[in-house]
Amino acid sequence: MMQRATVLLLLALLTLTVRPAAADLVVVAGPKSGVERLTQKEVVYLFMGRWRQLPSGIPALPIDLAIDSPERAEFYRRLVNKEPAEIKAYWSRLVFSGGSLPPYTTEGREGLIRLVSNNPGAIGYLERNQVDSRLRIVFEFPATP
Repeated sequence: MMQRATVLLLLALLTLTVRPAAADLVVVAGPKSGVERLTQKEVVYLFMGRWRQLPSGIPALPIDLAIDSPERAEFYRRLVNKEPAEIKAYWSRLVFSGGSLPPYTTEGREGLIRLVSNNPGAIGYLERNQVDSRLRIVFEFPATP
């Protein structure tokens, strides 16, 4: 009986600790963007279509990862506390009303890195460990508990 209780306790503890960790996402820009740092409010304005240029004056080109990527879902959860379906509905309304266009979508990390590093107005998001010397981190989300 004691052995069974121990096994059940261990299984319960394992289910509590085996949770997917939140990605350590950062917002990146190219070295020619003229942007050193962005606030969360500025990132919201850029990715939600309120601003069409970077604070440096260069036309903005926000870039999303693929619609089904876990990083994209996590990015919008942390940025504006919205799920992918809510973001899709937001953009549908905005495009229909002629308000703005959604961020450009690229299929993968390498495509995002290439676009951001070669276009001065491009900004995107990646996991911190995917950032290389072609990019500059311009925004970091506050640590989550």
